Amino acid sequence: MSDDLPRILAPDEPPPVIVHRPEGSSDFFFTCDHAGDLIPRSLGTMGLGPHDLVRHIAWDIGASGLSRRLAKRLDACLVTQTYSRLVIDCNRALTRADSIATRSENTEVPGNANLTPADAEARAREIFWPYQNTIEKLLDERKAAGRPSVLIAMHSFTPVYDGVSRPWHIGLLYNRDARLAHVLKDLLADEPEICVGDNEPYHVHDESDYGIPVHGEQRGIPHLEIEIRHDLIETVAGQEEWAEKLADWLPRCLTLLNEGC
Repeated sequence: MSDDLPRILAPDEPPPVIVHRPEGSSDFFFTCDHAGDLIPRSLGTMGLGPHDLVRHIAWDIGASGLSRRLAKRLDACLVTQTYSRLVIDCNRALTRADSIATRSENTEVPGNANLTPADAEARAREIFWPYQNTIEKLLDERKAAGRPSVLIAMHSFTPVYDGVSRPWHIGLLYNRDARLAHVLKDLLADEPEICVGDNEPYHVHDESDYGIPVHGEQRGIPHLEIEIRHDLIETVAGQEEWAEKLADWLPRCLTLLNEGC
């Protein structure tokens, strides 16, 4: 890298992407775009207080712990992103205004105001692209080896948004291809205590999302974004409980999907 390009990560800071269990035997391939809440030292606190830096605006609370436990149960590959989405959002196209958000929910992010193009490019170069390129490389390698891949993008959502309570325990999100989501939704009809959101609390689409459209749809592989309400997975006990549930549901769902093809 040229010395005249701005840098945001120091050589001794954690890498932006971690691959867990790269040789995992499962067909499932997990990603967690908002796993981390780290801020590069060069950005200080981004003008935010300690409370804001651990809120949901900074990361998907509980998603990393749940994803790691679930991938371990299924012996599946998992790719996690280390840095806060306040630095750059790895589930947004770089052309989006909220790729580097100046306001998240009702919170101003001073550290993202008035960035130069070079500053924004540094964040993309050092965080966004290493994460995306790692996912692409791993999926390419699996394809070349004749291994099937089922992409599951793991996220969490807030129990209350803009003053409105959200009743769902789990959200099944998709765009053009609803097959996996609908098979899982039908399976969960036998779990009356589980409130399922069908494209709730969000809807995946090309303009707002990156992971599912690019790594799932463009490849033509089965895919699904799973959102778990974060109050259910804030603790290790909650993460273990939901990892156990999903480790049961997902293989059953894939069997049903394959039988229907």
